[in-house]
Amino acid sequence: MRSPIIIGTRGSDLALWQANHVKSLLEESGLRCELKIIKTQGDNIQHLSLDKLEGKGFLPKKLKKHF
Repeated sequence: MRSPIIIGTRGSDLALWQANHVKSLLEESGLRCELKIIKTQGDNIQHLSLDKLEGKGFLPKKLKKHF
């Protein structure tokens, strides 16, 4: 049996809706899928605006770490 397709998503309502929508479309085609919620530095430090945080590309860096 093939490994499931892993769909990386943020945990916001909108991101989860979008990821679940894509997941359901893929599953209708017979593919197995799983969602993986990924938290970034921006999710963990909510009291600062993103322009105050050091660095860029929080999500791509986190994706590299997970996959």
